[in-house]
Amino acid sequence: MAATLPAPAVSRGDAVALWAFMAAGVVIAAWAVWSAVARIIEVLPNRDVPVLAEFAGTTADAPIGVDGAPVAVELDRAIITAPSLPVASLWALVLQQVVVMVAVVGVVVCLVWLARNVSRSVVFSRTNTVLVTTAGITGLLGYFAVPFLGNMAANGAFAVLSDRTFDNVILSVEPFALVLAAFVVALLGTVFVVGERLQRDTEGLV
Repeated sequence: MAATLPAPAVSRGDAVALWAFMAAGVVIAAWAVWSAVARIIEVLPNRDVPVLAEFAGTTADAPIGVDGAPVAVELDRAIITAPSLPVASLWALVLQQVVVMVAVVGVVVCLVWLARNVSRSVVFSRTNTVLVTTAGITGLLGYFAVPFLGNMAANGAFAVLSDRTFDNVILSVEPFALVLAAFVVALLGTVFVVGERLQRDTEGLV
């Protein structure tokens, strides 16, 4: 009977790097949860709410000229403070932080689990394929949802501050970046699927 080839052992240096990666992942997840909870606590009173807003073709004066003289610049993004936000915009801001928290923790859990498997010399397997795919999809959904919800909150702040007279229409997500990220996720998923199939086909060989 043919024997199954044992998986190559992970070197001590690689194992240390993988465990360091896992520890860093735990720290990142904890920081994301703390930051999201702190932000939710900051905005829920709905008083003097600071909101990150992106601008399109908006100019402002900045004191960067001679002796602090104002010079016209084009705004890209800025923090604006609204006395209060409409209910929909406030909950969009809260939901944005929940999405950030869930997305970061979800991706970190998947990648830490993957690193743990690799540290045990399990690289291509059904579990690892699912972990890579889940992490990629979770990251993509977060990449799309977070700026979308932030834009909803910013629009509410603009409406309050300008009495709905300021028009600032922008795309929440750059299409090219989203397509590129989706391509990378699909490529990684395909690599693990093919690797899993090749490993399964070579099992039983000496």
